[in-house]
Amino acid sequence: MERIEIAGDVALSRIAYGMWRVADDSDTSPAHIQAKIEACLEQGITTLDQADIYGGYTAEALLGTALAQAPHLRDKVEIVTKCGIVAPVGRYAGARVKHYDTSSAHIVAAVDASLRDMNTDRIDLLLIHRPDPMMDPDDTGRGLDSVVEAGKVRAVGVSNFRPHDAELLQSCMNTRLCTNQIEISLAATQPFTNGDLAYVQRHGMLPMAWSPLAGGALFAGVSPALIEALRNMAAAKGCDIAALAVAWLLAHPAGILPVMGTNTISRIATLSDALRVDVSREDWFVLYEAALGHEVP
Repeated sequence: MERIEIAGDVALSRIAYGMWRVADDSDTSPAHIQAKIEACLEQGITTLDQADIYGGYTAEALLGTALAQAPHLRDKVEIVTKCGIVAPVGRYAGARVKHYDTSSAHIVAAVDASLRDMNTDRIDLLLIHRPDPMMDPDDTGRGLDSVVEAGKVRAVGVSNFRPHDAELLQSCMNTRLCTNQIEISLAATQPFTNGDLAYVQRHGMLPMAWSPLAGGALFAGVSPALIEALRNMAAAKGCDIAALAVAWLLAHPAGILPVMGTNTISRIATLSDALRVDVSREDWFVLYEAALGHEVP
């Protein structure tokens, strides 16, 4: 599978496996999680996407338990995780309100907690999970720079940031922000025209797409016209609509990296099918117009 270099010697697989629902599975045993990772590796999917808040601050520890029992897997994968959201559950059960904390002290403490929970000595890519209206960019920048300088984190980026948020933070950092993970799918096409993708392309950042299948909404009739277009095109190409919807993202010149999440191993085994689906420019616009509900101007 193609790999994308994001910073120095840090590279990610063209598709990432999203672990945001790993704690929701009926089987959270280390052996089952290991089986999911191995199903990814068999396809060349080496990038695992986590966040401290996933599973009410339990998902990272589930991954860590699996890595403790199968330590040989650690050097075969890249771990992406996120910090900055404080919700009144789990380790933050005493918080009075859900809020964001992008202070340097919180970043350092969150990284240490993630390293401990995931049973690893390094995070390959750390993202600030959400833009923080109370962010002090100098302090946040110092925190991100410090965890890189300490060797705890190999690369840093952001998630859900608008261009102005990312630009402000970058202006206060020595380390380059190398990614922005945002919602992009046939049900969330705004980044193609609102400047989000243009910004990451202009600055050589990697756009990562969370919820590339709109959380399953693409299969639930979010738009009858879009479903029909997907079904017709998928039938012509001999693929399923999930592979086609992901291939549509992969075809964009920005180099979008989809983060695919499922707890079903049989579905995990098909995540790379999208790489074998060719989407031409006209194909792309057929689906784009179906998603918009009208032809382009």
